[in-house]
Amino acid sequence: MKFIFSDAVLAWFHQHGRKNLPWQQKPMTPYRVYVSEIMLQQTQVATVTPYFQRFMQAFPTLQQLAAAPLDRVLHLWTGLGYYARARNLHKTANIVADQHQGEFPKTVAALQCLPGIGRSTAGAICALTWGQREPILDGNVKRVLARFQGVDQWPGLKEVEQQLWQLATRLLPQAQLREYTQAMMDIGASVCTRTRPRCEDCPLKINCIAYQKQEVTRYPGAKPKKAMPLKQVQLIMLVNQERVLLQKRPAQGIWGGLWSLPECDKAQREIPQWCRHTFGVRVKNMKIHPMFRHTFTHFHLEITPVQLQVVSNTSERVAESGLLWYSMVQPESIGLPQPICRILKKLELNA
Repeated sequence: MKFIFSDAVLAWFHQHGRKNLPWQQKPMTPYRVYVSEIMLQQTQVATVTPYFQRFMQAFPTLQQLAAAPLDRVLHLWTGLGYYARARNLHKTANIVADQHQGEFPKTVAALQCLPGIGRSTAGAICALTWGQREPILDGNVKRVLARFQGVDQWPGLKEVEQQLWQLATRLLPQAQLREYTQAMMDIGASVCTRTRPRCEDCPLKINCIAYQKQEVTRYPGAKPKKAMPLKQVQLIMLVNQERVLLQKRPAQGIWGGLWSLPECDKAQREIPQWCRHTFGVRVKNMKIHPMFRHTFTHFHLEITPVQLQVVSNTSERVAESGLLWYSMVQPESIGLPQPICRILKKLELNA
């Protein structure tokens, strides 16, 4: 019998594929699919599922998401990482509500004009929502196709990615695009995994070049390694009774638009004077907490929390936009980076 790639994928899906994910439940609206696809960028299903459910409870419709304050959106995203996704989600909801009468565009080209939606995400929305014959090429699918075709170069190279896009398009079935698209993601996530793949359970092994060569983990080629830069920062915890001072970060850069502890590049002996000059507060009892490391995509960040007790507030500058006395007893619903949540939790225990 002739091997047909899409037939093998679909047969596997009907027996083993995931069919009860929260965003698959009827009605399977473009809004729900869109939110799930943005959350699933660089994040596993098990991590995304509770975030998606909470998000849908808070914003069951695109119009409600568009009308929500960005701080509320970022608050619900806290811990999911890659916060530009949340900012783009909010921007896109407003654009679709204002410029598209609340209806998502139904073509890959039009979807790619919206913030944060690339070709693969657009293809997934079109295939999963409307059953359109569009390919996807997320990280899992790249790995499946690279192993099947024996592509031993890094998929991040433009010419290699283009080769995989052509292959993904050529292998598409004529029907059952929803099932096929989900199956490709499922095979990559649960069978053709990056390490310790379960090749014996794979429906593609008969014609998989990597499997035939018994060199599965060699494919696809690895990203060229380079040393990760190391940055250091002191984060200042100004404690005023049951509140701590937070500062809103710029929209661009790490933790963009989130609330964080103020940064200080002064020597530790100079920090009390810096606090008085910058925020108009007198402090005492400086305590240096242990340094810890947080790793971003492109660099490591070593964070040293410095805690001080506010004894008097001589300025109204803390009432300015961009500064907030954050209550540890009745915390506001704002977006906080995960490392800041970690610091505040320790602060609460030590208060």
